[in-house]
Amino acid sequence: MTRSAHEQRATKETNVAIELELDGTGRSRIETPVPFLSHMVEQLAKHGLFDLDVRVTGDIEIDGHHTTEDLAFVLGRAFATALGDKHGIARYGWATLPMDEARATCTVDLSGRPFFVWEVPMPKAKIGTWDTELAEVFFEGFARGAACNLHVVLHAGTNLHHITEICFKALAKALRAACAIDPRAVGVPSTKGSLE
Repeated sequence: MTRSAHEQRATKETNVAIELELDGTGRSRIETPVPFLSHMVEQLAKHGLFDLDVRVTGDIEIDGHHTTEDLAFVLGRAFATALGDKHGIARYGWATLPMDEARATCTVDLSGRPFFVWEVPMPKAKIGTWDTELAEVFFEGFARGAACNLHVVLHAGTNLHHITEICFKALAKALRAACAIDPRAVGVPSTKGSLE
């Protein structure tokens, strides 16, 4: 049984279409009007081994906020859809990863309850055309869409590109672990009997 999703959302500000295969090989085709954002979403596919097709248009003549937030929310929703009733999944995932001088930890609980913690201090700046403050916007939007607990903590780092990229890579690894099927698991990993 494939664990996949196709999600689409269109507003006056953005149009987002996503196809996701959880048990993939890391293949991706990412098209957004913000090159750095595309590069970061590509990291999620590659390091999470998710197959991901993303097509986004947005009102970047204003700025990248709506495009970033809406992409993240729809991507999170795609994960929630692909996971279905979450029967047999590990549920929790975490990763601490380095990238040169930067090091970050991402922890995920696919609980069905959105909660977000961001401990990644960064100055307001631009990476290419993308505002660094949109990193937090992306992760928060993803947590809402996926209805998951998501905590991101920066331990070290000075290069803003490295800091942002290692947060995305840590999310990819944490999601890969949380989405994995545990062969020993029986039913849904909750004493409530549901993760909805």
